[in-house]
Amino acid sequence: MTAINFAVIGYGGMGSYHIHNIMPNENERIHVVGTYDHSEERQAISSQHNHKIYSSLEDILQDQTIEAVLIATPNDSHKELAIQALKAGKHVVCEKPVTMNVAELDEVLKVAKETGLTFMVHQNRRWDPDFLITRELYKNQQIGELFQIESRVQGANGIPGDWRHELKHGGGMLLDWGVHLLDQLLFLVDSRIVKVSADLSYILGDEVDDGFIAYIIFENGSRAIIEVGTTNYIKLPRWYLKGTKGTGVIHDWDLSGELVIESDKQAIQAPEPIQAGVGLTKTMAPPSEEATETKKLSNVSAEYDPFYKNFYKVVREQAEPVVKNEEVRKVMILIEEIFEAAKKLK
Repeated sequence: MTAINFAVIGYGGMGSYHIHNIMPNENERIHVVGTYDHSEERQAISSQHNHKIYSSLEDILQDQTIEAVLIATPNDSHKELAIQALKAGKHVVCEKPVTMNVAELDEVLKVAKETGLTFMVHQNRRWDPDFLITRELYKNQQIGELFQIESRVQGANGIPGDWRHELKHGGGMLLDWGVHLLDQLLFLVDSRIVKVSADLSYILGDEVDDGFIAYIIFENGSRAIIEVGTTNYIKLPRWYLKGTKGTGVIHDWDLSGELVIESDKQAIQAPEPIQAGVGLTKTMAPPSEEATETKKLSNVSAEYDPFYKNFYKVVREQAEPVVKNEEVRKVMILIEEIFEAAKKLK
């Protein structure tokens, strides 16, 4: 087994996370040779980990020992860096969002096809345990056919970092967390999108969105609410799933939550009215004890390889990529549709 020699372009938060937290899991397949970053301070930190320090992008591209590069830089630089690396004969792993728009992605994919080299986007949230639980519920229909999927991430710290506040660098939460949630959704639901409604939030006064809500309807009848918020001091559940036979909730990444599933319909009793405010209701009364059963969430493992193990197999063994470029393109198309849908509300 011959490891793939990597150089990492961008030794910031994500670049260093790859090097120290993800790539070591595949140390027989992936070997980090060195890094390049505009910041001398980050380069100094990288050198403390015995990485080779490249003084320029050209030094990486001219190094014949480097087979692949990881691009972990601000969003607006992805296209040019990817094209240069591919033309220099390097395979490419690119952080998300892959590019600023679909047109830029098409330029990159054209070069990847011409060179015959591997280009893959690091859509790491396909391996999140909460998503894997949701995906299993969608497939095994434990709570029936899922007809409404609500996927949210919320916090109260505003837009993180510096360049993520700037439009020219591809800032904003739709291109940040949004690309993750939308990738999960399209990886989950294999159906054509027939309608998109959306609203973007600019409550913090930045030139880019600090959050958004998107309502997406699929041809198979499934509906999804995708929401990202950075001004939420009380968070809604990470996942809220409505099925034809029950409901599931995953509160957070700690995997707290439960499934409530209908039981034997023959034993279900008619609901008794309850006091609701200053009135009575049967509609919103809780079901009888015989009507439902509550189950814990199950641990679920991905049936596909981890990202870098898969990348290695794609390069060395011509395996099928877990993150396909046509899937990435569909996500970018959906992002553009959300931006357009939000404009209609202004």
